[in-house]
Amino acid sequence: MRWMRLAWLVVSVTAGLPGTAAAAASERYTARVTRVHDGDTVWVQPLAGGPYRKLRLRGIDAPEICQAGGEASRDALAGRILRQVVRVEAHGDDTYGRGLARLEQDGQDLNAWLLERGHAWASGGGAAYRRLQDRAQRERRGLFARPGAEPPRDFRRRHGPCPMPPRRSD
Repeated sequence: MRWMRLAWLVVSVTAGLPGTAAAAASERYTARVTRVHDGDTVWVQPLAGGPYRKLRLRGIDAPEICQAGGEASRDALAGRILRQVVRVEAHGDDTYGRGLARLEQDGQDLNAWLLERGHAWASGGGAAYRRLQDRAQRERRGLFARPGAEPPRDFRRRHGPCPMPPRRSD
């Protein structure tokens, strides 16, 4: 019984140390955006080195690339951050292994920036993100300029994932 208490103490103490699973659940770093896949998925290269990381923007859901508004969402995000340095606040991974992150540039929450411009729906980002989406809808910004904008989760449910485009040889 005593060894179980000791084991619990060791697990509890080490859970918060750097390099452990609990500490890895949330991390902040500066990175350069190397690719914008769509309006809510980017690839970054941490400035401190290490492997490239694929990130899913947390709290938003942008249109699929083959969906109405998908290319505009991607292009808006790429125009703002492609090849730029951003601050990454990552919180775990999604079901596809992408890091879930909030991006910041010059002190601005880029996830919120997409919502403000009507390039994404709020998706679990809290009341502040929902208010930004509601305002974009009222003011008919971005994808909400057209009547009947379909949330990506509904689009995926009806059509499945977008087909992968052929690889370009650059």
